[in-house]
Amino acid sequence: MRTELVTTLKRKATEIISEVGRNRVPVLITHRGRPAAYVVDVETYERLNQRLSILEGIARGERAIEQGRVVSHAEAKKRMARWLS
Repeated sequence: MRTELVTTLKRKATEIISEVGRNRVPVLITHRGRPAAYVVDVETYERLNQRLSILEGIARGERAIEQGRVVSHAEAKKRMARWLS
C-alpha cells in the first residue's frame, strides 16, 4: 500500500484516483504526519461494506442466541410463511 501526503492528494487527485481504480490498491493519506484517510476504489469499498453488513448480522444473531431469543425451526417456518404471504 502506498502512502501520500494530503498535499500530494490535492495536487495529484486525478492521477491518484485513476491509479487506485486501475490497480485496486488503497492509498493511505496522511495529514501532519498522521493517517487521515484511505482512498479506495468503489468496488472494494462496496465489497467491504457488504462484508461488514454480513458480519454485523452474524453478531446480532450470536447475541440473540446468548440472550435466549430463539425459536424452534417449526415456529420460524410459520413466521416466515406469514411474512412471505
